[in-house]
Parts: sequence; C-alpha cells; structure tokens
Amino acid sequence: MTAYIVAQLTIHDRERYARYAAAFLPTLKPFGGRLLAADEAPELMEGAWDHEKLNVIAFPDKAAARAWAASAAYQAIAPDRLAASDAVVLLVEGFG
Repeated sequence: MTAYIVAQLTIHDRERYARYAAAFLPTLKPFGGRLLAADEAPELMEGAWDHEKLNVIAFPDKAAARAWAASAAYQAIAPDRLAASDAVVLLVEGFG
C-alpha cells in the first residue's frame, strides 16, 4: 500500500539546505520514491502552522520509505538537512 512521508520544515541555513536539496532526488529512485510536493509557500487554509516548507514524498509502501531513510545515499546527505532546518517528519499509510 502506498506510503507517504510528509515533512514540515523551517529552514535556518539556506546554503546547507540547498546542498541537501541538490542531492536529494537521486536518493529516491532506487526505492520507488517520488517527490509529489515541495512548497515553500503553502496556503494555510485552516488552523495554525509554524513552518515554512512542506514536502510530500510517495513510496510503494512503508518498508520502502524506511529503507530509503536508512539508506547510505540518504544518510550521506541527511546531516545537511538536520543542521539546516527544524522539521516534523511523518510516515503515513495511504488508502488501498
């Protein structure tokens, strides 16, 4: 069943985040990952939101998403994202 990683980010080091972003997309392909949305100006329609960027990534299933997150390719670039931003990252299961 399709799984999604939803990340809400506040970026405080643009240079380091840009380095992460430049290397990010190639890490997805081996795991069937697809970046569905990456928006630095999402329209707040209801409630309160204290971040500035939203990413939505689709994977074939939760196992593929976890394998991607643990992969050597992603782990090699993750320190830049961790140092450059504050984030809430969720793994959610889609509907079958």
